Amino acid sequence: MSQTITVVEKILSANDRLAEQNRAKIEEAGVYSINIMASPGAGKTSVILKTIEALKPEMQIGVVEGDTAPVTIDADKVMDAGMPAVQINTGGECHLDAIMLQGALNTLPLDTLDVMIVENVGNLICPANFKLGTHVNVLIASVPEGDDKPYKYPGMYRGVQAVILNKTDLLPYIKFNMDYFRKGVEALNPGLAFFPLSCVTGEGFDAWIAWLKEQAAK
Repeated sequence: MSQTITVVEKILSANDRLAEQNRAKIEEAGVYSINIMASPGAGKTSVILKTIEALKPEMQIGVVEGDTAPVTIDADKVMDAGMPAVQINTGGECHLDAIMLQGALNTLPLDTLDVMIVENVGNLICPANFKLGTHVNVLIASVPEGDDKPYKYPGMYRGVQAVILNKTDLLPYIKFNMDYFRKGVEALNPGLAFFPLSCVTGEGFDAWIAWLKEQAAK
């Protein structure tokens, strides 16, 4: 068991060093970077596309799409929205890591970007353990997933700077205790930014966009 732990620690340590190199390259280009994580179906791509729509008049946004299969569906949607995108095929791995992002940074036109969004692989466990070098980690939860996810996946909720609760338009139809959800989030990560919103109605997006602009301006 101790040998296994040592190997894992070495892997994460090497990843952290590469993440620092990624951060240096991102900051040298003057880009603000976000790592978006969520479970499958929470609406990562929908939030990204809606964010591009809101920021497009004043910001250039590049997107790194992580997927376990060699499909470019999400990257194609971003490019159709007029922004550059790079697809990373993880070859079945359940997360992106720093070396994968390093390759994408060499492909994206960083010098032309204001913001870079990384769409991590849909998973509430593995992505939390691998730093990429981005400035912030954002978790997208969704109403249909249920209000118990902070209690079941504490590692993910501890490691983020903001939580988006997507699909709030479904609150009248799905049993979801907002107070219970918020209590779980606050217990793990007191005071983090929280944005309940809907990609369908647009409700709540103004607060998310305002926060994002403020963070990028720093």
